[in-house]
Amino acid sequence: MLVKEYRICMPLTTEEYRVGQLYTISKHSHQESEKGEGVEVVKNEPHEDPVHGPGQFTEKRVHLSSKLPSWARAVTPRIFYITERAWNYYPYTITADSHSLQCSFLPKFSIYIETKYEDNCGDSENIFHSDKILGDHEVSFLDIAFDEIPERYYRSLEDPRFFSSAKTGRGPLREGWRQHTKPIMCSYKLVSVKFEVWGLQPGVEQFVHKVIRDILLIGHRQAFAWVDEWCGMTMEEVRRYEQETQEATNELIGLVAPAISVSEVGQPTATHSAPASAPSTPLSDEAPEFLAPPKTRPRKKTAPETLTLP
Repeated sequence: MLVKEYRICMPLTTEEYRVGQLYTISKHSHQESEKGEGVEVVKNEPHEDPVHGPGQFTEKRVHLSSKLPSWARAVTPRIFYITERAWNYYPYTITADSHSLQCSFLPKFSIYIETKYEDNCGDSENIFHSDKILGDHEVSFLDIAFDEIPERYYRSLEDPRFFSSAKTGRGPLREGWRQHTKPIMCSYKLVSVKFEVWGLQPGVEQFVHKVIRDILLIGHRQAFAWVDEWCGMTMEEVRRYEQETQEATNELIGLVAPAISVSEVGQPTATHSAPASAPSTPLSDEAPEFLAPPKTRPRKKTAPETLTLP
């Protein structure tokens, strides 16, 4: 298992981002969905946790078949999706991605993400007190303005270096913005990737972390670039937007939409839960190095060229 911690700062408050996160996830999921592909919302319901209190549970199926690069499509089933379960006890969330039992591909692959949000510039140390951390883990600061994202996902209107909010007056973001920008918050994300296949484990886990890094950057950039769309919305309004968008997305994918109930309070359910970003995976069409075919080697001779029988 490979564990890394990502810290992503935003020119927002944690209270503002609570609304912005829900809005961004819903809008992005709808934008990235089409007939037979996209993010299907299976459940979105209240949940009560004895430790974290009231929260929201979501379950999604991320249908990816045609969005995978050619090298991945060659080794995956024709019908392929990932089940994402999330528990949101804002400002603390849990996301667990696992392949559905209906999909036998990569049964030993899993992702577990813990997230905490704080009003600071990412300088809180040891914010996660988790038994999942074995020894030291790598901490990476992601800069939404100056860290590169895959070229195919770049949009000039969503570039924090050029975007200026009409409603809040924030932006564009300049070099060193994290040291002098107010307000500022940080998303602390502890990401554990496990792939229990001997020989491929290190390469696959590193590759998945790279994909997650890109997804985090894209999602946080959009949350800031769309601030004028969601700024001023109440939780009731953003939950209503979330429900309407989820139903429209399920219909767009072409699936029978389940009855989605979105609310802030309710009776506890038997499952655990937290919403998380699920943009289409920004993968390259070139296979990663660890999946490259082995070099041609001369065949070892284990027997004579001819055999004379008596």
